[in-house]
Amino acid sequence: MQHWKLTIAYDGTSYHGWQIQPGLPTIQGTLAEAVRHITGETVLPQGSGRTDTGVHALGQVASFPLTSPIPRENLQRALNRLLPSSIRVMTVEAVGPEFHARHSARHKTYEYRISGQPICPPTLAPFVWNCTWPLNLATMQQAALHVIGTHDFTSFAAASPDLATRTAEEDEADDPAQKKTAIRTIFASGWHQAGELLIYRVTGSGFLHHMVRNLVGTFVDVGRSRTASEALPGILAARSRTAAGPTAPPQGLFLVEVDYENS
Repeated sequence: MQHWKLTIAYDGTSYHGWQIQPGLPTIQGTLAEAVRHITGETVLPQGSGRTDTGVHALGQVASFPLTSPIPRENLQRALNRLLPSSIRVMTVEAVGPEFHARHSARHKTYEYRISGQPICPPTLAPFVWNCTWPLNLATMQQAALHVIGTHDFTSFAAASPDLATRTAEEDEADDPAQKKTAIRTIFASGWHQAGELLIYRVTGSGFLHHMVRNLVGTFVDVGRSRTASEALPGILAARSRTAAGPTAPPQGLFLVEVDYENS
């Protein structure tokens, strides 16, 4: 039996997230069906994170075993031939049986993209938050620096009574020991401007459900001068979803990269 690691990019606009759901188009379900068509084997590809409806990926990672002796190049070519154009398998690697796309992950990096254009072109609109308020990038950057380090991010988690079942940014905790806690470590957090886009980039050990989108919504409130950047430590300390800002819409969010021990 050969175990495979796939790096996948997708436009999540037409999908109900990563996780397979009966009767609904999902990334996991579409990939599993393509594998079945090619090999005749029924597998459930394990993803590094369960991205939500409308969320995109540039570097999602999936893993699964196959008994079929298919060469790596042939598997990648066949998958990309069968998959819709909104899903591309960027790389295929043979890995050991101990590798698991989620459990083996060390860090994840997300980006959130904002366009301030008065009229957002249709080629861009599915991939940004078209936020037309004047935003102060400097104060948003100041706010973003406050979340670096190890903190309890309850204030930025989805309003769910059960952290044990909704524990990572659109998915589960990378570390099973974190499953009942909202404590996460953020290694990098910052805003920058790229042309007409404002981009938030964050790298962490794991992310609570909606955590990145709730951070972005709060930072936008800072950029609009509705919240002071110095308020972030107090928002974290409050450990209450009501202390933070609104949830940013899903279409601006991208899972950019997943880091592994030997990558």
